[in-house]
Amino acid sequence: MRNSEASKERILEAAMAEFSAYGIAGARVDRIAKAAGCNKNLIYIYFESKEKLFTTVLEKNLVRVYQELAFASQDLASYAGRLFDFAIANPDLMRLLAWSNLEQAATSSNERVTSRDAKIAELQKAQETGQIAETFTPDFLLTAIMTLATGWTAANPFGLLHDPQATKHPAALRKDLEKAVRLLTAHTSEDS
Repeated sequence: MRNSEASKERILEAAMAEFSAYGIAGARVDRIAKAAGCNKNLIYIYFESKEKLFTTVLEKNLVRVYQELAFASQDLASYAGRLFDFAIANPDLMRLLAWSNLEQAATSSNERVTSRDAKIAELQKAQETGQIAETFTPDFLLTAIMTLATGWTAANPFGLLHDPQATKHPAALRKDLEKAVRLLTAHTSEDS
């Protein structure tokens, strides 16, 4: 049993590298098997298809995001900063998400939908209690914050590759990001 779990882990690691580099369509099960040091048929035994392997890799890594980055509507700027740090530190996952968005139907797993809906509900509650401004709808705010926080990843055409500041001064970018989120959620004189 332990051997099969080790084989699955090697396959998932190899698949992460392959899918983040080539997407679903460009990835090759032969290369994944070779990198994992296993037989190609073993991949199909464990995961049934290349598409299910991709989904397994994506979901496994998204669980890390849910566990490591607790959403905090009371401190959205800090949350955005932590998400920025995570995105910069995990470029393969950001590319994997980009491939998922490009190649798969516009459907999300139940866990992704549940996570998004919980964040939107928390933002709505924070607005209702006056913790953050109601200038923008909760779903717009969530999209804006997530987009800003992941804007300097390799998956963004305007991100890292085109902004040398991102690799030389990520702390300055993080500070600007946190300021932008504070501005998005701040009460203005119009709110009075």
